[in-house]
Order: sequence, then C-alpha cells, then structure tokens
Amino acid sequence: MGERLSNARVRAFIGRDEQLARFGEALAGDPQAPFAFYVFGAGGIGKSTLLRRLSDHARTAGRQLVELDGRFVSRDPADFERAAAAFLDVPGTVLVVDSFEHCQWLESWLWHHFLPRAADGALVVLGGRLAPQPQWTADPAWAGLLHVTELEPFSEEQARSMLAASPLPPEMRGRVMRFAGGNPLALSLAAAAGSAGSAGEETWTPSADVLRTLLAGLIGEVPSAAHRRALEVAAQAYATSEELLSAVLPEEDAHLLFSWLRDLPFMESTQRGLHPHDAARETLAADLRWRAPSTFSATRRRMAEEYLRVLREAPEERVWTVTDELFYLFRDGATLARLRTWSRENEVHDRPLHPGDLAVVLRMAAETEGPASAELVRYWAQRQPEAFSVYRLVSTGRIVAFTARLALSAPADPQDVATDPVVAAAWAHTEATAPVSPGEHIGISRFSVYPEHYQVPSRVIDLSSSRAQAESARARGRAYGFAVFRDAETWGARVRGTLGDTGARPRVGAYTYGVFGVDWRLEPVETWLRRFISATEQPVPAGPAPGSLLSRAAFDQAVREALAHWRNPAAFAAGALLRARLADGFGDPPQELRALLGLTVEELGDGPRGVRAREALTAGYLSGAPTQEAAARRLGLPYGTYRRHLRQGLDLLCEALWQRELNGPGKAP
Repeated sequence: MGERLSNARVRAFIGRDEQLARFGEALAGDPQAPFAFYVFGAGGIGKSTLLRRLSDHARTAGRQLVELDGRFVSRDPADFERAAAAFLDVPGTVLVVDSFEHCQWLESWLWHHFLPRAADGALVVLGGRLAPQPQWTADPAWAGLLHVTELEPFSEEQARSMLAASPLPPEMRGRVMRFAGGNPLALSLAAAAGSAGSAGEETWTPSADVLRTLLAGLIGEVPSAAHRRALEVAAQAYATSEELLSAVLPEEDAHLLFSWLRDLPFMESTQRGLHPHDAARETLAADLRWRAPSTFSATRRRMAEEYLRVLREAPEERVWTVTDELFYLFRDGATLARLRTWSRENEVHDRPLHPGDLAVVLRMAAETEGPASAELVRYWAQRQPEAFSVYRLVSTGRIVAFTARLALSAPADPQDVATDPVVAAAWAHTEATAPVSPGEHIGISRFSVYPEHYQVPSRVIDLSSSRAQAESARARGRAYGFAVFRDAETWGARVRGTLGDTGARPRVGAYTYGVFGVDWRLEPVETWLRRFISATEQPVPAGPAPGSLLSRAAFDQAVREALAHWRNPAAFAAGALLRARLADGFGDPPQELRALLGLTVEELGDGPRGVRAREALTAGYLSGAPTQEAAARRLGLPYGTYRRHLRQGLDLLCEALWQRELNGPGKAP
C-alpha cells in the first residue's frame, strides 16, 4: 500500500524540478551537494506535498527516514533529540521536519547544537512558512551545505497540468485558474468542488466570501446533520480524533463520521488526529460561526467540557497537551488576547527546580522583586521545591524565569503565615469569606518572575497558567485558587470576569502585590470554564474609556507591555496603554498608538543620552530580533551593555510618554 501511495504521488506531482534534482544529488552522495534543505513559502503553496515527495525519494533510495511534524513538537530540545535520535546515530538517515514555523524557536539550537552532530551521510529537510534567520544563509560555513528555496505559485502551464489530472470539467478550468492564481491548495480545493458538481458559480474572485462559497460547495450536500456537527468539531479542535468525536457527539457513529472527515481533501492525518489545512480551517470556522453561531458556541462548550474531563482523568504525560488544546478553543476571544501571547518568539520550556538552579532563581528574584522577596523564594524552595518550575530558552538553554505554584493544606501553618505576607493575605481572605475545612487545601501561584518580561503576558505566564488550570481540574479537595500580581490595577483589568479581586494588597519589601482568587467550591472548574468561554466571546472595546488615567506604575507597565506585543497585533490592540489619556481621540487606536510609540522612540535619539537607548529599543522590540541576545549581537554589544542601554531606553520612553499623558491627548509636553 505504501508503494502504491508513493507511485500515486509521483504521478500527481507537478513542478519543483530544481528541488528534486538537488535532493537527488545529495541522496547519490555528491560531495558538492547540500546537506540541509530549507523550504519555505505561504500557506497552501505546496511545502508539505514537496516534503512528502522528497521523503518518498529517500525511502526509495533505501535511506532510513525520520519524519516529524512541527505542530506536535515538544518545547524541550531533549524531546526533539530523542525523536530524531537516528539522525545522530545511523549513517545516511534523512530527517524531514514539516510545519517548521510551529517550532521555529528550535532554529538556533538546531544550527548550533544539533545539526553539526549528524551521522555520516545524513540529510535534513525543513519546511515551513518562515524564511531561515539571515545569519545562517550569510554564514560562510553553511554556504555550501544549506540550500534555501522559497516556493512560488505554479505557472499557468503547471496549473493547467494539475487541473487536467483532476476530474474537473474542462469548461470550468479557466474560471478555477483565475480564482486560484497558481496556489496549489486553492487549485486542489476548487478542483474538488467543481468535480463534485457544485462549482457552477459564474464569477470566481479570490475573496473570502467566494472561498467560503467554495468550501460549502466542496462539502456539498452533507450526508446528515451528524456529519455537519462533526465538521463543526473539526473546524474548532486543534486536532480531531475519533475519541473526541465520540465524546462530543455521543449519540452518533463516531467511526463513520471520522472516516468521512478523513476523506475530505483539506484534512490532513497527524499523530494526534485530523488537522485541517490552516486556510481551510479558518474559513470553515468563520463560515460556521456566521451560519450557525449558537451551534458553534454550543459545540465549543461541549468540547471544552470533554477536554476538562481528560484533564482530570488522563495520564500525567497527556495533561499539558490537552491544556494547550483547551485554550486553543478560546484563541480568538478578547479575554485571552489580554492574558496570553500566542507567540512563539523567545520560546521556553519548563522543568522542575534542581538544587543547582537555586542560585540563579534567587538572583532573579532579588533583582526583580527585591531581597525580601528572594528570602521568601528561598523559604518556599526549602518547604515545597516540587512547586517550582524553571524556564529555559529553547534556543540557548539559558534560565530566564521561574514560577512557583504552592499547594497549602488547611489549617494554615502558623510559620507560613508569619513568614510570607502574601500567603497570610490569602489565608485571611479565606477566613473572612468561607473558611477552608480540614482535608481541603488552597492553590496559589505565588511567584512568576521573568526579569526580561516581568508581569506582562508572556510564554512563561502562558505555560504556568496552563499548568495551574490543569492542576485545578485534577486536584481533589482544592478549595481556592489564587494568583498574585504586583501591578494589581493592570492585572485586575485583565483577569476581570475570571478571577475576583480579594482587595488584599500585602507588602513584601518595597512592593505591594494584588491577590486575586476563585472559590472552587462555589464555582466548580466546569462552571468557571463555561463562564470563561462566554467572556472570550465579548468584543474587544474599540478604544479607551474617555478620561481614563493610569497610575504612573500602571502606565510604565503598559508601555513595556505594548513593546513586548509589538509584533502581535491582537495582543497589542488589547493592551492597557489604549486606556490611557494619550490615546483619547484616536480614530484607529492600535495603529495610531503604534505610530506614536515609533515616533517617540525615534525622537529619543535627539538627546545626548538617547542614541544608544533608541538603538537598543529599536533592535530589541521594533526591528524583529527573535531574542534579546540576537538584538545585542545585531548591535555588536556585550549582552550586559545592551541590557543597560535597553533599561535606559525604557526609562526615557516611559518618561516622554508620561509627560504626553499628563498634558492630555494630542498635546506635546
């Protein structure tokens, strides 16, 4: 069967002659041939099809093949190395990684630490939407080893060849070609719709409306209402398994529905289930939401409850994957735009605290929250070391952050209460509202310290939040859940509707902290989750409330948050800085705020202290450097020197914008 599939792919394959030829030379052992092949291009341009063709070529040549999908790669480089072990150990192995943009954070680690250890004669093929980082294509050491290709749309001749091999009626090929514009995925979707007898539209234009019509035509007359509900599940789930269909649609034949979904031309089979092509998924979801919004929301709620059941009952190794899939359901909501980044820049992975990590963790706590907080970190690391996680950059392995999620049993330990004012405030809240009974406990996300992105939405907070929710779903006897934020005003706005403000503002050293919580006995996790879903479906406000004025601390934090989300439009548009007075009167608040920030950064260079500060801000936030280390290298500065200039730049920028805030919208100081 594998041979028949391979032969069918060979017969159906169109173009890409240069890539096939170069890869063939490498398989033949040509010493001048590349070792690494990097293929990138837009969605639907044919990257996965080319990678499957290259894989078949390698298999035919007798090579051992390791195929990985970037959408399902762990955040830990060690897991990647285990999955691709044959590439390091077995001569001649070919490693193929598709959807590389979903694990792009591995790129520096791959070039520096993994690929140089390849077994003799091994080859690697990477395919994704993003181009490789410029330093690799510019590096003389890689010049003869790396072959980079940006896939282009099919030529008219190639598109005609593809349609000629399809069952699309000849009289419709011209209209389909005008619509698809050489995009292989669009061509295949349009050809499938036309061959199903539903492509009778007289006008073909590459608009979203027409694409929705095309997909509706592609599906055609759905066999039954059950088939339509299965499609609604697949359009929302990150990956759809037969088990998920059975749980969400218990009254239906899940096996039959799964088989039907698998045969749809825009579905791809992966190790975790069926995964629609990105363009098809987004179009399907938008169409389903427009056509049946109540059904769309009801399906999402049922899926969320199923994920929650899995969180409670699944083996430990599955929990964190399910948590990510759970939050993926909510990715388009305003609430998660405020709370999560959905960014893969500066990707981190978390591991338990080891004794050798403690010195770094204490130093980060002292530098960010002060020596009093560092002593509390030491106290809790001795009492509950299992509560701590450290976060390392995937690209370099450097520890950049730590968190601690404490589990404290009733009755409260007098030593804990006497030592930690934040924990004391949490226990005091429980006593004043609904005391915790013996045998119950509270959970508190006590520390979240990421010095480079302190207390702004980040991958560290994303991961810690996912684990906290998983723990709450699985725990027995958890009475309360608490979260702690130094910028209580900003975070109070972010978590409004999901966590309640206890009103407590305990002081540790020079800083006060806000304590937010939920009583899981009054509101079970399932109920909280359904309310969370409802909150995500509220529209994002168009602009700030008139006359709003943040405190100076909240304002500075909002500026840092806006810079951190510079390349994430949804998160930037949900930022707290849009509630400031300086944004009052903006016609297009996100766009005009971006322009104001960019102009203010540029003007910093006019002052005697501002040139280096402007350069650091531009390199670190505005110009697209993937990490702070990369920004320092771009400026040719030692990392410590760069960080000093960056801190100075942030101070100058916040001061300049604060003066504008005090003078009101549109008024320069």
